[in-house]
Amino acid sequence: MLKVLSSLHVRGRLHSLPGKRRASIVNVGEGRSPLPRFLRSLTNQQGRSPVFWRKAFFCSESGDGSEPPPDAKAAEEVEAIASIDAEGGAFEEAESNKSSAIVSMNPRPEGYMSVVALPLPHRPLFPGFYMPVYVKNPKLLAALEENLKRSVAYAGAFLLKENPESDSSSGSESDKSVYDLKGKELFKRLHEVGTLAQITSINGDQVVLIGHRRLRITEMVDEDPLTVKVDHLKEKSYDKDDDVIKATAFEVISTLRDVLRTNTLWKDHVQIYTQHIGDFNYPRLADFGAAISGANKLLCQQVLEELDVYKRLKLTLELVKKEVEISKIQESIAKAIEEKVSGEQRRYLLNEQLKAIKKELGMEADDKTALTAKFRERLEPNKDKCPQHVLQVIEEELTKLQFLEASSSEFNVTRNYLDWLTSLPWGNYSAENFDVHHAQKILDEDHYGLSDVKERILEFIAVGKLRGISQGKIICLSGPPGVGKTSIGRSIARALNRKFYRFSVGGLADVAEIKGHRRTYIGAMPGKMVQCLKNVGTANPLVLIDEIDKLGKGHAGDPASALLELLDPEQNINFLDHYLDVPIDLSKVLFVCTANVIEMIPNPLLDRMESIALAGYITDEKMHIARDYLEKTTREACGIKPEQVEVTDAALLSLIENYCREAGVRNLQKHIEKIYRKIALQLVRRGVTNQDSSQKEDSQESSSMSKVSAEIVGDSQIGKDTNAPTSSVEALKSFTEPNQAESGPSVTENSSSQEVNQGATDAKESVSSKASDKVIIDASNLADFVGKPVFHAERIFDETPIGVVMGLAWTALGGSTLYIETTIVEQGDGKGALHLTGQLGDVMKESAQIAHTVARAILLEKEPENKFFGNSKIHLHVPAGATPKDGPSAGCTMITSMLSLAMNKPVLRDLAMTGEVTLTGRILPIGGVKEKTIAARRSSVKTIIFPSANRRDFDELAANVKEGLEVHFVDNYNQIYELAFASEHDDTK
Repeated sequence: MLKVLSSLHVRGRLHSLPGKRRASIVNVGEGRSPLPRFLRSLTNQQGRSPVFWRKAFFCSESGDGSEPPPDAKAAEEVEAIASIDAEGGAFEEAESNKSSAIVSMNPRPEGYMSVVALPLPHRPLFPGFYMPVYVKNPKLLAALEENLKRSVAYAGAFLLKENPESDSSSGSESDKSVYDLKGKELFKRLHEVGTLAQITSINGDQVVLIGHRRLRITEMVDEDPLTVKVDHLKEKSYDKDDDVIKATAFEVISTLRDVLRTNTLWKDHVQIYTQHIGDFNYPRLADFGAAISGANKLLCQQVLEELDVYKRLKLTLELVKKEVEISKIQESIAKAIEEKVSGEQRRYLLNEQLKAIKKELGMEADDKTALTAKFRERLEPNKDKCPQHVLQVIEEELTKLQFLEASSSEFNVTRNYLDWLTSLPWGNYSAENFDVHHAQKILDEDHYGLSDVKERILEFIAVGKLRGISQGKIICLSGPPGVGKTSIGRSIARALNRKFYRFSVGGLADVAEIKGHRRTYIGAMPGKMVQCLKNVGTANPLVLIDEIDKLGKGHAGDPASALLELLDPEQNINFLDHYLDVPIDLSKVLFVCTANVIEMIPNPLLDRMESIALAGYITDEKMHIARDYLEKTTREACGIKPEQVEVTDAALLSLIENYCREAGVRNLQKHIEKIYRKIALQLVRRGVTNQDSSQKEDSQESSSMSKVSAEIVGDSQIGKDTNAPTSSVEALKSFTEPNQAESGPSVTENSSSQEVNQGATDAKESVSSKASDKVIIDASNLADFVGKPVFHAERIFDETPIGVVMGLAWTALGGSTLYIETTIVEQGDGKGALHLTGQLGDVMKESAQIAHTVARAILLEKEPENKFFGNSKIHLHVPAGATPKDGPSAGCTMITSMLSLAMNKPVLRDLAMTGEVTLTGRILPIGGVKEKTIAARRSSVKTIIFPSANRRDFDELAANVKEGLEVHFVDNYNQIYELAFASEHDDTK
């Protein structure tokens, strides 16, 4: 590219010369050609003054980042040219003067047949252009300085060829490698055609050159510094009036004009060239276009080597055309960026002006004032109830907000903090309903059974009514999945007229979820409790903390320990959240926690709670829940009317016994939903719609002849269902007896309707064409809706064989029966041993060892002559080997199984037992009395043996749970022995 060299001193020195000489230097060839007049008129239209540009010379940039020579050197150069002109006389002949932009010197440039070679690493030097070059070779630099002193200030400037050994993808060679070239190696790397350059000045290692004419290297004269013989080249003769050349030249000018419109630097180049170097002619026009273009150096070298003027113009035209395209792209990019930036600045200025106008008119306050007013307005309703320390913090933060810049990060932190502080319901309590009868009604509406849970809630309400105020409590509802723990919390909130908020802590591993983050963190938020208070808008909600037994523990702390402050009645009166950093009173909050297994809750946390166990539902309770709650809700959700479907009690009983034996009713609800979805599909396939009555009648009349009979009628006698246990049938007489009376007429009515519609046609055709709108689900067709039964009778044996005893176990899904089987492996003197299988845990393995020892002692006492245990290797197995089992309550069952094998005597029929045994034969209490009782009833057990310590637990059970069971309470195993192997049971309970 080109740079302008200011030369105020040059202008002064030129004015000091005689007028004729000054004109010969400055205005050489002026007015001789139409091209410069055209270009000067073009540049003058851009508003440039030619007088100003007489103050500067220009040169071609070498690409090495060097600066042009200072003004003083430029002035010396012009003075030297003037002095040489005075000594040497005139210019060359007329034609030579027309084609040269440089003043004549003495000796003449064509007289130099041997010159010092200067390598140009970046771009070739064109005649009439300046170029600064760095010379690192000391000998070469010394030779140039010597020539300059002797007024022989000429050298040959030749472009370096690309190094064939270098990687072309890595770009040009480094300057360091170029400076190291010398002698023959440098001679081989030079292009043959170069430029005779006059040395105008030398500053350190920087040499400023100005090009004169083309040269061609013929041979090398000296190696260091490299000196070569040259031939002076001239353009080939051409016809100035040739139309093709003129057209090409004017196309170059037209293209330059397009570039001049977008590139200011090119305008400067044209003015400087025409005013200080000389007129434009065809060869100079070609050199000018190539020199100031940003083309590749090899393309510029082609222009320099071309002596045919027409071909040179064509090459230059290609280069300037590329410049036009580049200029257009540059202009579009600049315009797009400028529009974007100016648009954003304009929008910003308009917004600021709008704010200022509104503020001046009193229409709107600034952001800080508006925020402060909003926070104060939000706090005003609860200001009297708000604690004093909280008001003080709010005032301090509001004051701080006024001194912060709106664009600062601290401003946003303070604004969010005030937003949370003013959003909390300080002292705002909802009015509670202490009506016990109202609460009883709501609890009964939402849940069947659960009398112990309802009683505890009513006690809480009664205490609040007597005191006039309510205090928060922490209740933990524990039980199997699906028994209604979460829904109980919602019902309690409705009964007490409290706001309800639920969050689950299952898998929670971050303390910040409970206690909040520090405000110093990015994206900090308060904990769950503060979020709860903001959402519900009252300070005494009911908060349900779900799955508290599944708390996690990660790198971010222990959430169980963080919950201690939240759930401890002595601490939550001043609960401190890390984000708010002000105490919050949570003493009025009623916390209800849910857990499946309370043993998984940390003891310090469990100690703060009042635990209420939900053991699950027996068959009778499941029947009521399914009939009164689940079926009704599911039918409405599926859009089915009651008269369109009938699910018999036999079907529900079979569903509960054979598909949904778990303690909860969630799986039962899924099966009922599955049944009703299939019923809905059947009704839709028949063309039944539940729209208004008129539309329904029309649709029935139009589709009555195309309907297919799909009436499903099952056996209405539950007693005929062989899969239904006898005890379950007896417990459900109240359900089955009315249904039997209803199902009979249903069949009769359907049969009569078919006979009426039969008419004169065949009976079979009538049955197939008449469709019944009512779908009846019974035990016989239940498998068509829910598939094959999942469970079968828990009793494996009708008659208990020798060595087999039924035990009772507790599981997370409720209670279940557990058989203990013992058999002989081998017998022989001294071969007494015990082998255990069934995936037993450590506690159960120890219980088996204890049972083996106690059984040997009892056998020795009862039958001294029996040496069975000393001479027999026995194998004890607990079926369902894929299920892990553990617990101490199978001890007495194991002893009974071993004694049955040793004495070759089976235990009594329909007997189940449970209890932990010590080495001395004492029976210790067990847990899960209700679950084990329910399991016994499900397996048609008539007699149960419980430890005496569990008598009170059994007495507290509902009457329908204990109905039909004979229970014996024992203190030691001798009592179990008498009961298990007696000929008949006592009548005492």
